[in-house]
Amino acid sequence: MLVTLVGLGCGTAATMTAEGLEALRRADCLLGAGRLLAAVPENGAAKRVEATRPRQLLDALLESGAERPCVVYSGDTGFYSGTRGLLALLAEAGIESRVLPGISSVQLLAARLGRPWQAWKLCSAHGTDCDPVTAVMEGQPAFFLTGGALGPADLCRRLAEAGLGSLEVTVGENLSYETEHILRGTAAEFAGRSFAPLSVLLAEAAPRPFPLRTAGFPDEAFLRGKVPMTKQEVRAAILGKLAVRPEDTVWDVGAGTGSVSVELARAACRGRVFAVECQEEACDLIRRNRERFGAWNLTLIQGKAPEALENLPAPDAVFIGGTKGTLEPVLDVVLRKNPNARICVSAIALETLSAAVSALTARGLTAEVAQIGVSRTKAAGKLHLLMANNPVFLISAGPSEAAL
Repeated sequence: MLVTLVGLGCGTAATMTAEGLEALRRADCLLGAGRLLAAVPENGAAKRVEATRPRQLLDALLESGAERPCVVYSGDTGFYSGTRGLLALLAEAGIESRVLPGISSVQLLAARLGRPWQAWKLCSAHGTDCDPVTAVMEGQPAFFLTGGALGPADLCRRLAEAGLGSLEVTVGENLSYETEHILRGTAAEFAGRSFAPLSVLLAEAAPRPFPLRTAGFPDEAFLRGKVPMTKQEVRAAILGKLAVRPEDTVWDVGAGTGSVSVELARAACRGRVFAVECQEEACDLIRRNRERFGAWNLTLIQGKAPEALENLPAPDAVFIGGTKGTLEPVLDVVLRKNPNARICVSAIALETLSAAVSALTARGLTAEVAQIGVSRTKAAGKLHLLMANNPVFLISAGPSEAAL
């Protein structure tokens, strides 16, 4: 038995390869989803079996007694296809197989637009959840397969809600069919529209006002007003203590101006950051700094901790810059949501330092304390004098970096 896995392209014979069509013509058994089998050209000699899951397909192949069976898949066999699962089972069973790809929807849309697609970020929202905001933040256009619960309008709605309503997007409806349409607009415009079930979405790269770089932006890069702000050198140390990874979910409790939140959001570029703040002036600064830096994966939670934390997703890392006396209940929420969260608390007063160490150790954590003393030069005539900032204590706890 030689099993051939055939990609049917975008649904019409025009998007199949000649090699794939020939394999289907010669097949003595065709297997796949019902709607895909209906699209296969008639072959009177071939038995047709509806099956979709890898194990179900393998069982049907073994029962068929066929010598030249073909398993059909939509699109391209290497682009978010179910071929991977079946190929592994065929290899385990010692059954010979080959793969014949079809034309994928990303190829077809790129051709219609006259654009290369090798630099696009490829995402699937077909029967699975995905985050379009983080996808467009990586400096390249993002292509989305859609279907199931998430269509182009839902993805555009998420983009618009994150502040990216003016982002240019393109929708390809019913590609390769007579009813094909290519629609261009903005995320805000498409958030309220209806699209055909067979649609794909291309979103352009989100604006990136500042280039990617290591943590520690200059203080003057942030809008500050009269709200206290964590200084550049301390911000860089906080990210080091939290060991922020690109996919992390991070909380910034007592976010102030949002300077730490922005740095966290840029470090967790494929994750999400929640800035929790209760003061109205500070919340306004967070919104403005978020837009200023293009930190679209940063969500402001206006409210007081710990109550404001209850509905947030479990964090991988948490920075606590201020709690207005509620440090212990804040830690309780963090550890209830994720006992292995990486935690960093900042303190200026010795009383806060003592309270943070006591609160962490009382919860079975090992607290590590680092003091950061920063002095900066100030010109005095022809001389340069060092002017000291207040020392800052960083109290960290959680898995060690060696265990990350």
